[in-house]
Amino acid sequence: MDRRGRPSPDAAGPQKRAAGPQKRAAAGQFRLMRYFTLASLAAFVIVGGVLFSLQRAEVVFFSQVQREQGNFFARAQTNLAARQDQAARASLISLHEAGHVTLTRVVSNVLWDSHIAPLVARAQTISIAPCRNLPVAETGATGPDLRRACFAELGRTLMGLPGFAELDAEAYATMRASSVFKIKVFDLRGITIYSSEHAQIGEDKADNSGWKSAVSGTPASEMTHRERFSAFEGVVENRDLISSYIPVRERGSDRVIGVFEIYSDVTSFLERIKNVSAEVGELAAANQQALEGAMAGNQRKVGDSSDAFLLIVCGTLAALYAVLLGIVRIGQRIIDSQADAQERAMEREERWHHEKMAALATMAANVSHEVGNPLATISMLAQEMQLHKGRTGCDACKPAQILEQTRRIAGMTRQISEFAAARRESRELVDVNQLVKAVLDFLGFDRRFRAIRLELKAGEDLPALSVIPDYLNEVLMNLLQACTECPAGPGGKGGVIVVETMGSDAEILIRITSECKAYPGVCREHARFEDSRFDVVRRRVQSMGGRVTRERSHYEIALPAEAPGAPAS
Repeated sequence: MDRRGRPSPDAAGPQKRAAGPQKRAAAGQFRLMRYFTLASLAAFVIVGGVLFSLQRAEVVFFSQVQREQGNFFARAQTNLAARQDQAARASLISLHEAGHVTLTRVVSNVLWDSHIAPLVARAQTISIAPCRNLPVAETGATGPDLRRACFAELGRTLMGLPGFAELDAEAYATMRASSVFKIKVFDLRGITIYSSEHAQIGEDKADNSGWKSAVSGTPASEMTHRERFSAFEGVVENRDLISSYIPVRERGSDRVIGVFEIYSDVTSFLERIKNVSAEVGELAAANQQALEGAMAGNQRKVGDSSDAFLLIVCGTLAALYAVLLGIVRIGQRIIDSQADAQERAMEREERWHHEKMAALATMAANVSHEVGNPLATISMLAQEMQLHKGRTGCDACKPAQILEQTRRIAGMTRQISEFAAARRESRELVDVNQLVKAVLDFLGFDRRFRAIRLELKAGEDLPALSVIPDYLNEVLMNLLQACTECPAGPGGKGGVIVVETMGSDAEILIRITSECKAYPGVCREHARFEDSRFDVVRRRVQSMGGRVTRERSHYEIALPAEAPGAPAS
């Protein structure tokens, strides 16, 4: 307890004062380990997920490429087999067409002049105009086909001409036991003059494209399949035939004088072509199966390689994460040690501050007490002297001057007492103008402020302020002392420091402005006010729920006009 019965500063809960900086440090300290663990783990998981997705996409892309290549290879083999079959059939037709051309020349050399030309000449005498003038029967008509009947009658007439029987006998004798199944002879009108199948004699082929090609000098051939076919050897079934229209040229010139149609049996040749095509198809299927097996094997290899790659990448990321975690752990230890050192420094600073303020308050109380008692005695004696002077008329006695000086000393002790009375460490409602005035009056005794005029511009009707008086005293003293630290030292003359209090919305503002005449702008530059001291000021103001700012021309403290929800104890 001090002399006024207040709790001693050293006895006002040192454990609470020591715990305060620790709580503030713990609340404001950056937990590197925690944030790194969470942030880096999330980043590594995202990177791993992206790599996994990309790698799986590569595997899927490879599978799609292989599937497309397999399909392309299958189509290529199918097209190749089809082309091979078409080429074989085309070659077969070309070879037989060439054979038919040769056969036509042989037959014309043997039978044309002797048997065929006379029959063609006799047939030319028979007019075909009546038959061609008849209308063509419509498809599905039920009535008799007069045009077909007319040409059938023409055929019977041709078979009755002289020389027909001899030609027919020679044709059968020439083609017996050959692959030629049928032979026809057309004149230049398109009329069938002779056919080994007699029922076709007299037919009109003038509109047939094969006959048109041959009569213009170009052979025309095609392959057909017949379920039943009338051949020299009789009726045959299920045969594959090549029919060719071959022009017959006049001996010794290129003039076409007739057209032969020759049918040859190519069933055995076509069967061999089909067998070869089937073998090619089986080979293509085997190749396709082998290709699909190779594709499946390649897909497995790529999948295994992808899995190995992902394992390596994941292992590398895990190792990198472990290394970074170790580095950050070391960094966290360094940060913790620095934070501990800072906490200890703050604790030392708190103890030093409390000790300083306690000593200052004790000194002020002692001065006020020790000076107050003798001053009261002197004042009482001066008053008696003044009464005695009135009775005795002593001119040498000057009690009025003694009383004036005692009142002056009493005012000074009251200022010291008022400042000492503000020595409190719990949140209280205070008159901000009175508190600021007490600080200014007390600092007036400081040698550094003897050449500086301290001026208070107190705001009117300001509400009571809930603060920790001890903290606000310290803040005001630090800021005011900073404004005296001119480059030339405390000897500047005519300086003025103005402290203004004002209300603004839900806050009370305390603005400190330096107007040093010898060195103007010292408070604007803050050249001698260290950041560490300003940090102490900032922490004190923040602990009271306010804020402090350094502007170009002043310091400004903003404190809430109402007490916070959880007042400091």
